[in-house]
Amino acid sequence: MSPRAACDIEALADDAWLLRFGDRIDPELNAAVHAMAARLRARQPGWLRDLVPAYASLGVFFDPAEDAARVHGELLALVDEASPTVSGQRASGGDCSPLPLLAGEGVPRLVEIPVLYGGEHGSDLESSASELGLSPAELIARHTAGDYTVAMIGFAPGFPYLSGLDPALALPRLATPRARVAAGSVAIGGAQTGIYPRESPGGWRVLGRTPWVLFDPDRQAPTRLLPGDRVRFRAIDADEFARLGRGQDTAS
Repeated sequence: MSPRAACDIEALADDAWLLRFGDRIDPELNAAVHAMAARLRARQPGWLRDLVPAYASLGVFFDPAEDAARVHGELLALVDEASPTVSGQRASGGDCSPLPLLAGEGVPRLVEIPVLYGGEHGSDLESSASELGLSPAELIARHTAGDYTVAMIGFAPGFPYLSGLDPALALPRLATPRARVAAGSVAIGGAQTGIYPRESPGGWRVLGRTPWVLFDPDRQAPTRLLPGDRVRFRAIDADEFARLGRGQDTAS
């Protein structure tokens, strides 16, 4: 049996390949996705046009004028370099893991998100706390204690799916989604937490709201959070919420 790559590479479009790292939501797999994305960005191949990380896969978009087979060969070589195989068996029992990042390569940002919990901005805080057997204050404390990672951006422009939620805080989505969830709402959906970047329908449990604008197409960098960023939440009061909201024009 001839050796094969540790990751599956399949066609996603005429100008895109999809690198599959596994088939489940797992922090190590997601870290492997972001490490490979960082490795590709660091190498800056001339054909690279965009990278779209997901939980366990990486979309690699290339210049359509390039030969797709040649791009595939370069990706295959990078995968083989990152995940050596022996006798056709995947090195990590079915998943692939890129080489450790080099010094200074792809170091994730740490972004602190201010959140006003409860009240009109967190309509599900009290019921969620009750369901979890906690007081609202305890739920806030445990939610802000988490160290989260932007696993991927999806659902809506700028919507960050955040991994790292304390498993004890996992909550099912609402039986009937709301027709309108306010922009900036911080919520729990299953074993994940996330932030609604714009007003939209949604069925996640809303705990609070950030005054930050997560997506603005008129900004030089439209999306405030990027895949691979680390995120911490910080509880704020109504006065700080109003003050930060007024400062959006100067927010980075």
